[in-house]
Amino acid sequence: MRVVLLALLLTAFLPGVALAAVPTLPDVEDEVMCTECGTPLNVSQAPVADEQRRLIQRLIDQGRSKAEIKTVLEAEYGPRVLAVPSQGGFDEAAWLVPVGVGLLGLGGVAYAAGRWRRGRDDGGAPLTHAAPPLDPAATRRLDAELAAYDR
Repeated sequence: MRVVLLALLLTAFLPGVALAAVPTLPDVEDEVMCTECGTPLNVSQAPVADEQRRLIQRLIDQGRSKAEIKTVLEAEYGPRVLAVPSQGGFDEAAWLVPVGVGLLGLGGVAYAAGRWRRGRDDGGAPLTHAAPPLDPAATRRLDAELAAYDR
C-alpha cells in the first residue's frame, strides 16, 4: 500500500518539476530588459526587442534553462540586458540604497508619529495646552461683556 501511495505521489509531482525546469518566453521576458529602449522586454515594442524574443525562443526550443538563456543574453547584449542586478558591486548597491532610504524614511515617520501621538516635549514631560488662569478682574470684565451680548 505504501509503495502504491509513493508511486502516485511521485507521478503527481514529477511532471510539475519537469515542466518547471523548462522556461517559457514570458518567464524570461520578465527578467530581461530591451537594450535599445531600456524597458522590460515584455512591454518593449522596439525592433531589438523582437530580435531578443526570437533568440530567447530559439534557446527555449533547444531546451536551455532560464539561467543558461540569461547567460547567453548577457554574453550577446552585455550585462545591462538583465533586469536583476548581478552579484555585488554597484549593481547591487543600485537596488539596495533606495530600499534602505525608503526604510529609513518609514522609520522616521513612525518615530515622529509616535512622539506626536504621545504628546511629549523634548524633556519627556507631557505637553499642556491650557492657558494660565485669568486675573479675577479680567474674569469679571469678560463675564460682563458676555452678559451684554446675551441681551
